[in-house]
Amino acid sequence: MAAKDARTRSVDARYPHVAAWVKDGWIEIGHDDMSRSFIRALDIGGLVWEGETNYATLDEALAALDKALAACQARR
Repeated sequence: MAAKDARTRSVDARYPHVAAWVKDGWIEIGHDDMSRSFIRALDIGGLVWEGETNYATLDEALAALDKALAACQARR
């Protein structure tokens, strides 16, 4: 039952730090020729965090981003 509950919660509820981040910064998801990572967080100053090259699921990538942004926001 817990897995179903997680799937039905909003993105804002599941990834609160990502939701907060995109108000003033942005994220990029996917591979390109400019970066090795699959997911990245940026702000006006440039790259703030980049994830791994691959993730098993998009959910794992967003969870890693949310955790990293929590740490970034705590330092600010």
